[in-house]
Amino acid sequence: MTISEPGRGWLLRLVIAFSFAQGAVNMARPAVSYRALALGADARAVGVIAGVYALLPLFAAVPLGRRTDHGRCAPLLPVGVVLIAAGCGLSGTADSLTAMAAWSGVMGLGHLSFVIGAQSLVARQSAPADQDRNFGHFTVGASLGQLIGPIAAGQLVSGHDGALARTSAAALFVAAVVAACSFSSLWRIEHHRLDRAAGWAKEPAEASPARRVPVFRILRTRGVASGIFISLAVLSATDVLTAYLPVVGEQRAIPPAVVGLLLSLRAAATVACRLVMTPMIRVLGRTVLMTVSCLGAGLLCAAVALPVPAWALGVLLAALGFCLGVGQPLSMTTVVQAAPDQARSTALALRLTGNRLGQVAAPASAGLLAGLAGTAAPFVMLGVLLLASAAIAVRPLRRAPGAATLPAARGPGCGPGARRSAVSGRGGPGQETPARTDPEEPTP
Repeated sequence: MTISEPGRGWLLRLVIAFSFAQGAVNMARPAVSYRALALGADARAVGVIAGVYALLPLFAAVPLGRRTDHGRCAPLLPVGVVLIAAGCGLSGTADSLTAMAAWSGVMGLGHLSFVIGAQSLVARQSAPADQDRNFGHFTVGASLGQLIGPIAAGQLVSGHDGALARTSAAALFVAAVVAACSFSSLWRIEHHRLDRAAGWAKEPAEASPARRVPVFRILRTRGVASGIFISLAVLSATDVLTAYLPVVGEQRAIPPAVVGLLLSLRAAATVACRLVMTPMIRVLGRTVLMTVSCLGAGLLCAAVALPVPAWALGVLLAALGFCLGVGQPLSMTTVVQAAPDQARSTALALRLTGNRLGQVAAPASAGLLAGLAGTAAPFVMLGVLLLASAAIAVRPLRRAPGAATLPAARGPGCGPGARRSAVSGRGGPGQETPARTDPEEPTP
């Protein structure tokens, strides 16, 4: 029996909810940095607090992914919202750096829960042919939050007359309220009756007999590890930029409102990138687009270390934001299409584990480098990391002469004999996507 595909209203509601949740987090992250500075933190301590944000999620990602592989996705969304709101609000009441770090970890755990549930929903309820587009639209929600959150934080936080502690706390309380607004669109977001004849959707409980795919096997699947590393590099750049631009602003006498505007300018460029990503993939192919974007982001990120005026920094950040807009959605598609059908949420969770590992290691390394060589050094480190990800992304092009074609990802209109050009790289960095003829859903 064929049941019609769900409309895209669920995706719009998910994007709205994600915009509120991501806006709260991106409003809270700079506010946490400013509040830590008000409590006496130096650049090294700010890096440690930013790293703790990712520490709890580092251990929770895979268990949550295992649970989602054989269960529903939607329950993780309200749980994530509650934890984000609690972490933001309680950070505003913290009066020590230890408490700030602890509540930052709670906020990070909430963000992880929300993102695992949301990404699994997109993978589960999207046909393979639509995954690039739907993941791109989904990450627009993240970019909108990154656009609005820093501007709001910059308007609320003020360092005049010793008001930094009070105004940063106010920004954290407002961020908690913004997170709670996500509940307004978390209704009828998960569908239980999907099109089985198309071969891409199925009830989790009715899937093939549940068996755990070993993590090592998932990581060895071609395309998964490269997608994870590229995602780690891109998110580390975004995260350290968000945490350390306030420190750079303090040293260069750039007011908090201008710092918030600069961060939002980067996010606006990312939104623009993701809105035009589908035609860019059509023209360049996934591998070329990923390689060029990582290469450009690496050079631009290193250029942020230069002592340029605020307007030039804005130009650099706008170009950097456009380049950083590619990595996250395409790495999601790469990992989802490469992973075994019965372990796709676990694969996405491993991708998020890599992200969180980067969010722990990158700020800690950035704090160490900032303490030794100044606040410009972390941006040079991120540039090197992004250049390494470009080298990984380009590998399918180097293998192209030995493999003329790659099998296509399964989807409507893509039969077992469909092919994709290895030179175009449409199968993802380092990925061969085998044609699938089974009727099961690519359960995320």
